Amino acid sequence: MDSKQVHKPHRVHKSGASAKKSLQKHKNAEKNNPKAFTMQSAQKADRMARRRVELNEKKYHVPMADRTPTTPPPLIVAVVGPPQCGKTTLIKSLVRRYTKHTLTDIRGPVTVVSGKHQRLTFMECANDMNAMTDMAKVADLILLMIDASFGFEMETFEFLNILQTHGMGKVMGVLTHLDGFKDNKRLKLAKKNFKHRFWTEVYDGAKLFYLSGVENGRYLDKEILNLSRFVSVVKLRPLAWRSTHPYLLADRVQDLTDPEVLESNPKANRTMALYGYLRGTHLKGRDRVHIPGAGDYQLDEIASLADPCPIPDKERKRLDDKHKLIYAPMSEVNGVMYDNDAVYIDIKKSQHEEKAEEGE
Repeated sequence: MDSKQVHKPHRVHKSGASAKKSLQKHKNAEKNNPKAFTMQSAQKADRMARRRVELNEKKYHVPMADRTPTTPPPLIVAVVGPPQCGKTTLIKSLVRRYTKHTLTDIRGPVTVVSGKHQRLTFMECANDMNAMTDMAKVADLILLMIDASFGFEMETFEFLNILQTHGMGKVMGVLTHLDGFKDNKRLKLAKKNFKHRFWTEVYDGAKLFYLSGVENGRYLDKEILNLSRFVSVVKLRPLAWRSTHPYLLADRVQDLTDPEVLESNPKANRTMALYGYLRGTHLKGRDRVHIPGAGDYQLDEIASLADPCPIPDKERKRLDDKHKLIYAPMSEVNGVMYDNDAVYIDIKKSQHEEKAEEGE
């Protein structure tokens, strides 16, 4: 019992992963002296320091004043693409996704509530150079439609060139007519080629969504759900020109000219009322405004009206209370609208009235 306990000596690993790790640790010990291995050339040190400062400077952005009000106006989402590529079907699918409302005929802007704090105004862009230019000036987000069965067309490149001139907003690509590819290998290769070609035109990493087919006049719900989630959470950097100039996208146009005057002189000067959300800065009375395609005019009066499609700010007290989730007066989705001197109630025609009109 008096004998001392003898421990075995530590055996250093001479092979294996531990031995390699220990050898690698002490291999470059003599080179880890920072004072002994500085730059030999003063010019090279100066050049590297300048490059480091320039790279850090590129990360900064010019601070921009955030002029958005407490309740921001709806974001303008422009759907752009060549003919027969699915622009109207995409708007119908997104409106159905956000509001559970089925639109039969889309004319003009369609405003929907996309969340607790955001609204979207969808607008289809016509295949005309003037329409593309006007849309590029006001669109916050552009959904660029590409027909996969045909490829990139001239309208796509023209609109991208217009965007570079008038302010490059956020661009997302939507690839349609993918159901024409029967071979899975060819479909995968086409997606890859379209994605890299799209990145070349816009920027590396730009979002490109794939819509494979149409069911019941709409795109597949799963694909539209994916697209709508990205549209709802997109972050936009304000453009300098738009944040310093007032502009308005007209949701509703009304002719206030006296009918007797028009009956006597059909070419008489008209008095028009334009309704819409004001964006940018404040618009003052008696200002001169430019209407695309018509010219410069002077405002006679500006009035602030109640929001026709407000953000749901309170919980429903009863189950039959419904928030208004869509506003599209040109597409005959109005509901109840209030003006200074009138109240407009949209009453849908009954089936027997429609049949009577068809019979006439």
